[in-house]
Amino acid sequence: MKTILTPIVTGIILALAVAARADDPRTNSWLTAFAGKYARVYTNDAMKSADNTLTNWAVSTMVQSNPAYCGIQEVYSSTNWIYVRSTGLASYIMGPWYLNSGRTTMFPNLPVNQKLLFRFPRTNGVPAVKTVSGGGQIGIFVDGVAMFNSWDAYTWSTVSNVDAQNITGYWNRDAYVNEGVSFDPGYAHQQNTGVYHYHADPIALRYLLGDHVDYDGATKTYSEDTNTPTKHSPILAWTSDGYPVYGPYGYSNATNASSGIRRMISGYVLRNGQDSTENLTNLGRIHLPQWAVRIYGVNSNQTGAPFTGIHTLGCYMEDNDYLGDAINSGTGTNYQQGVDFDLDEYNGRWCVTPEFPGGTYAYFVAISSNGAPVFPYNIGRAFHGSPVGGSVVAITEAFVTNFLGSTNLTSTLNPPTAQSGTITLSWSALEGGSYQVEATTNLSNASGWTVLATGVSPPPNQITASHANAMSLDKQFYRAGRTSLAIFDDAGTTYFATNSVAPGGSAHAGQAVVLTITLTAPPNLPPAGAPVTSVVVGGINAVSATCSAQGTVVALVPIPAGYLPTGSQKVVVTFPPPPNQTQSAVFTLTGGFTINP
Repeated sequence: MKTILTPIVTGIILALAVAARADDPRTNSWLTAFAGKYARVYTNDAMKSADNTLTNWAVSTMVQSNPAYCGIQEVYSSTNWIYVRSTGLASYIMGPWYLNSGRTTMFPNLPVNQKLLFRFPRTNGVPAVKTVSGGGQIGIFVDGVAMFNSWDAYTWSTVSNVDAQNITGYWNRDAYVNEGVSFDPGYAHQQNTGVYHYHADPIALRYLLGDHVDYDGATKTYSEDTNTPTKHSPILAWTSDGYPVYGPYGYSNATNASSGIRRMISGYVLRNGQDSTENLTNLGRIHLPQWAVRIYGVNSNQTGAPFTGIHTLGCYMEDNDYLGDAINSGTGTNYQQGVDFDLDEYNGRWCVTPEFPGGTYAYFVAISSNGAPVFPYNIGRAFHGSPVGGSVVAITEAFVTNFLGSTNLTSTLNPPTAQSGTITLSWSALEGGSYQVEATTNLSNASGWTVLATGVSPPPNQITASHANAMSLDKQFYRAGRTSLAIFDDAGTTYFATNSVAPGGSAHAGQAVVLTITLTAPPNLPPAGAPVTSVVVGGINAVSATCSAQGTVVALVPIPAGYLPTGSQKVVVTFPPPPNQTQSAVFTLTGGFTINP
């Protein structure tokens, strides 16, 4: 019996002028395996126990009225930048969240689709003056979830002698210590606009990536594997300065990939009098640690909160000291990175990794020997490099497309299984998709396909659909294709580029068009390399344009979703005045391009 499966799918291949490297970890380290699955939440412990999830929810202004797909939905790259678009929603089931350890008071916020477009640089230098990481997103994890720093947004105010929110100060509260009770099993929560984010060890993401984490299916919780680690941690995130963040396990010798695997040791310890640190409990918070003096650029004499109420040792980031500033009583010299600890004051080191055998600077997640997160968690209080990346509204340069999720995902058919005359077909599917299965005994007969099943969908929280067919023929050929898709929250996940030409080309609203425009005289055609003042398609201004050859202009034109009016558009290309003239050279192509709905 011979069975051939042919999916009814089409792929989109976008070829632009920027070369993409298939082995570049900046473009291929993203967790995209779940891009076709709905994001889900538990909103209380009873739901978690019953495995009863929600794909839409609402609280206050945080409303997820339609399902949204998980995490990373698009990856693009240019010569200097990597761009990722994400819903910001994790691939595992998020929640529940509580405000107290007794789990009687619900956390007031729920996550929502962030429609995020984030970029980070391909390369970066190391500035002498470091930049302090602020509140909000400072990087993006490979599952598309936002990275926040170690701060909970409260700082001790010497004016009012209380912890105040979002002020500038020198004693900044530690998010894990003060907010950890509100983290879900993945060690994440969301602020008042629904930005789901990690402050510390992203343990559920690490489990999905196979990074030495166990999962308890009964309690639906994660824990550090107690066995000896055997492999280097994967890349977990990329920061605004363009450096990777790895899990907690690296090579014992920073520059020797054959040196064995072990947990990376943070360079920070509590200021409790041990390791030659000040004993803050006895002395009080009257001096900043030297790392804070360097980063903040202030005198160390800065008064902080008294040790009352929640202000126990560890409440503030500045309650920690960097060992590189302390004297090792055994040697009489400062503790040494690479000898006494692994990670510098930014929580990273220069090292070789599986993805960078030639070496890179890399941050590492900091955990203790029992698996608990420890300061400074993901990265230190400041960036090692220049944090020139961040959220952007659109891509304003030529780029290549490295990954497209959501409706652009191509179904893949798995090898069929045959048992007792029944053929079982299975294929990767979009959650919310409806598929049709057809069969024929003669591939040469285009009209000979018989519909075996319609409305075949993957089970909830699954991205594989299947169909069983009992048959007694010597051979039969099968194919399956998606016929419809349930309504989902597609906001922010439809930006992709296409190539087109003018005159004669077309594109849909919501696409970015790399438009090759052929000009005709008069006026005289500008030479190759001539500066282009502007390119306007209908009422849309190109974000970049070059005269690639005499009479040819290439422009990047982002067409907004819902753009009106659709239909035939006038294309106007303007050049500066030719030599010894005062009037600009303007070329007009009436009806040169069409925008479809």
